[in-house]
Amino acid sequence: MRSRNRRAVIGALAAITLLATAIPGAAAAEDTLIADPTQYVDPMIGTGKGGPVVGEINTFPGPTAPFGMIQWSPDNGNYAGYNYHLGPIRGFSLTHASVGCSAFGDIPILPVTGEIGVTPWNRTEKFSHRTERAEVAHYGVTLEDSGIRAELTASTRAGLGTFTYPEGATAQVLVKTGASLAGNSAATVRISASDEITGSATTGRFCGESGNQYTVYFALKFDRPFTANGTWDGSTVTPGGTSANHPRSGAYLTFDTSQNRQLRAKVALSYVSADGARANLAEIPGWHPEPVRAATRAQWREHLGRIRIGGGTPAHRKTFYTALYHSLIHPNTFNDLDGRYPGFDSKIHQVEPGRTHYANFSDWDTYRSLAPLHGWLYPDRASDMAQSLVLAAVQGGWLPRWPMANGYTSVMNGDNSVPLLVNLHAYGATGFDTRTALKYMLKGATKAEPVQWGYVERQGIEDYQKLGYVPNDRALVGHVRKGASQTLEYAVDDFAISRFARTLGDPATAATYAKRGEYWRNLFDPSTGYLRPKDSKGQFPAGPGFVPPPPGQFGQDGFEEGNAAQYRWFVPHNIAGLITALGGKTKAQPLMDEFFTKVNVGPNQPYQWSGNEVDFSTPWLYNYIGQPWKSQAVIRRIQSELFAPTPDGLPGNDDLGAQSSWYVWSALGLYPVTPGTADLSVHTPLFPAIQLRPPNAGELHITAPGAGTARPYITQLHLNGENWARTWLPQHLVRTGGHLDFRLRATPDPNWANTPDAAPPSYQ
Repeated sequence: MRSRNRRAVIGALAAITLLATAIPGAAAAEDTLIADPTQYVDPMIGTGKGGPVVGEINTFPGPTAPFGMIQWSPDNGNYAGYNYHLGPIRGFSLTHASVGCSAFGDIPILPVTGEIGVTPWNRTEKFSHRTERAEVAHYGVTLEDSGIRAELTASTRAGLGTFTYPEGATAQVLVKTGASLAGNSAATVRISASDEITGSATTGRFCGESGNQYTVYFALKFDRPFTANGTWDGSTVTPGGTSANHPRSGAYLTFDTSQNRQLRAKVALSYVSADGARANLAEIPGWHPEPVRAATRAQWREHLGRIRIGGGTPAHRKTFYTALYHSLIHPNTFNDLDGRYPGFDSKIHQVEPGRTHYANFSDWDTYRSLAPLHGWLYPDRASDMAQSLVLAAVQGGWLPRWPMANGYTSVMNGDNSVPLLVNLHAYGATGFDTRTALKYMLKGATKAEPVQWGYVERQGIEDYQKLGYVPNDRALVGHVRKGASQTLEYAVDDFAISRFARTLGDPATAATYAKRGEYWRNLFDPSTGYLRPKDSKGQFPAGPGFVPPPPGQFGQDGFEEGNAAQYRWFVPHNIAGLITALGGKTKAQPLMDEFFTKVNVGPNQPYQWSGNEVDFSTPWLYNYIGQPWKSQAVIRRIQSELFAPTPDGLPGNDDLGAQSSWYVWSALGLYPVTPGTADLSVHTPLFPAIQLRPPNAGELHITAPGAGTARPYITQLHLNGENWARTWLPQHLVRTGGHLDFRLRATPDPNWANTPDAAPPSYQ
């Protein structure tokens, strides 16, 4: 087995070298930094599938502002809205997210021609990708059944659509208020003026969570009065109707386009009221799309420009800046222009002056790599994100897990707001109420009291405190029982609390939770070499550590979205301790080699699953055993094989930008392996020149001549002019900035950074 593993690794390295020399497209000048990164963003990337095992990617092509409230984009049958391989279009809905369950897709608007028919709520329009155009702040497509050209743009809370009808056509607009992707428990529509319609959609039940619910309001105004109108309730059309209140309600509007075939429609959202949505229309004062596009594009230019790259191939540049773009769409602005927003107590609150309130945190997915990116490069926004989570706890009593539209869900396991908050803080987002944040972290780590519809912050926390693990026979069932992964996540959460308390000057709390951060040891089974679930009597299940799940099951019993082989490495705060438990470097290394023979297998095989968050940090494992050249090889292999500037160009569900943020870090040559710290693990950058420009910290300049071409291996690294033979960087770098100068070569250098002190820190 060992010789076969060695051959597999050598073969993989040879393949990577060949890939590096065969990347299509001419590389740009290495020292020329890109001035306008928006030209390299392609919103169609990721709108397809990540492969037969890992499923849909779920990005969307329509326009949005950075962290915007509105995402006006087509839906064509996918549970998250749009899939490049599907059709036709059911409408252009106003809310979207790259999630793994039916969600958002609220209030689809569909321009059509002719008679609306007896079931307008089922009306769709065919389209061709030949007519689609997607770019920053703009989406356009021609609807083939009617011949209408639809063009969309958006600001933070509002959107502006231009619908160009064929000459002589009867111009209609369908507003499907009761057509959210997850279904609706209520929906309203009202003709509020001769040129305006308002209404609401109530939906939720995210990933089957029965208690989760939200209501979103809209105001839709046109550049001319409509000549006729009507409503429906999902079974009956009422010509001339002016209002409807039914879970499947909607309305149709008829326009005279004989003198001007271009109909302009302006729409805005609010989670407070229809009047709030109407007031948010002020974000777009006129009827011309170009000023809106230009203003939103300028916002994106500033946000994307905080990382400037030089050199690289056109494919790499497009993949990189689109990944950064997707990293900056969520979480979403939640307060109206006047500062009002609904809180976790279902009351209307007022945001503090100068702040923005954010919603929709896919925290299990995003605490690992997205939160450090936000905290470092967008600290002001990230501080508001952190304060939004603190206010969620104040209003609702507990920190949320995967909060959606300021409501609790119970999706995924762990206590993920904790490492998300601590990562934001560690990377520079310090402008939030840290003392209150710690207070609620400790509350959730010691108590379990169901609130609202039954949400519990840390399920099984009583057993975890008493036994040192969550028993699998009493663990919550989702895809499978998940006592082992729940325990491992709680250990990460507790380690993050320890680091946060230490930073805030609370050494006693820091010490207590540092010990709890070592509870992963309670699941280590030395007879199998795996971290395994235990029952309430302290017994491991009979048999081997990894057991192939039965057909149709998503992952192994005891583990959330994964298996024992993938969770074997999930101790990101103490990898050195894990390696020691495995028997040392000589025993851990062949396990790693075997693990990386495949790199994107889904939850049921014992190999790397790059399309899921549990294995985001595993490619850096070799840095801990003195073989960093293998980490460099694996990372370049994942980049080359699994990412591309195409609709299918991501390895899995983007999860509100989590997958995209992984690619951003991987292209920088840095990765935040240890949650709760600003430790950055080092590998090979993808671009010869990189400049990071955080607004509240020093700039970081990275040079790596030959990167991204035929030299994927590090042979030397200098930090601020001094030789740095280590695979990690000091934490102060995210504050002070500096200069990193890489020297690369085409073949592995087993002598670089191979000593014990070259390994990244582990915390025991």
